[in-house]
Amino acid sequence: MKLSGFKVILLIGAIVFLFMQNTMQQYRVDYGEVIEQYKKPVKYWPAPTIDAGVNWKEFEAIDWDSNYYDTQELPEVMLGKKLFFDPKLSASSQISCSSCHNPEMGWADRQEVALGHDHLQGKRNTQSLFNIADRTSYFWDGRAKTLEEQLVGPISAHNEMNMKPEKLAGKLSKLTEYRQLFKDVYQTDKITFDKIAKALAVFQKTIRSQPSRLDKFIKGDHKALSDKEIYGMHLFRTKARCMNCHNGKNLTDESFHNIGLTYYKREYEDLGLYHITKKAEDVGKFKTPSLRDLDYTAPWMHNGLMDDLYGIVSLYNSGMQMINPSPEEKKADPNFPVTDHLMKPLKLNEQEVDAVVAFLKSISGSYYKMPRPEIPRK
Repeated sequence: MKLSGFKVILLIGAIVFLFMQNTMQQYRVDYGEVIEQYKKPVKYWPAPTIDAGVNWKEFEAIDWDSNYYDTQELPEVMLGKKLFFDPKLSASSQISCSSCHNPEMGWADRQEVALGHDHLQGKRNTQSLFNIADRTSYFWDGRAKTLEEQLVGPISAHNEMNMKPEKLAGKLSKLTEYRQLFKDVYQTDKITFDKIAKALAVFQKTIRSQPSRLDKFIKGDHKALSDKEIYGMHLFRTKARCMNCHNGKNLTDESFHNIGLTYYKREYEDLGLYHITKKAEDVGKFKTPSLRDLDYTAPWMHNGLMDDLYGIVSLYNSGMQMINPSPEEKKADPNFPVTDHLMKPLKLNEQEVDAVVAFLKSISGSYYKMPRPEIPRK
């Protein structure tokens, strides 16, 4: 039987349709009852997979700060904002705090490592300022315990702003506008570094994440997340073991872990917390970053070498235990880093990795971009 050209096209189309339908069936995931369990108040959700001895907190939704715009008009906040965006805080008068913490880039810089004075590069990835008021320590190695203490680092570092803190107050004091601004806030036009640091800290503490689709879901809008994203959240909480470190309101335990990326005795070596404590058990430990708004803050990790969420989840999926020292190596070199015991092979399949990534993307919700203020010129 000879088929007409039209019938041949129809036959080919039918075959392609059946093939595609069969393929889709193979990759379709039946999320089943687990989805319905999460469409209940958080207290009824399945328990997360948490290792013994781990202090953790349940997910918590955030709200939009209804006082945000009023807060931005407070004199001390306005002063801190001008200082934050003013390149005169650097020795060259070319680099401001916002050069590395850009509100258009998730309050980070979208680079592997920071670029500062004389185009010198730092060694670590710029951390976002979202929710900085909630942190209990600062820098990837936690070396500063207050935001005011942290500010000295980037301002004075030769490869960042290269400004001597003791000279900064004198530099700003030459500007009539700044003297008036400081008088409006502190009732004296005498400018000191402590006042500069205080105003900067007050402003930065106003930088908070806006509610994401995850927050809407937690608060009862169960259409805010797709079934795949809900399933990804379930995996995040259970099989993927993420909640051992990423939990609570900001999805961080505010602690330090060696996840296997020390690059010991290699090109990218960074010993992390060890540089501060000098304790062998702290080699390779870095601060657990918040996962809020992570979709806006790539690249990730302390060295900024990761820019693909699928790659990161796959990395964790491996367990990261293959680079641990043998007993003989550890005895010969007590500082040889040991990967945190919380890191274990996850055995996630491709569909599960895809679901976890989909969930991670649902945590970002900060669309508002802060306009830059006018800064004093005279």
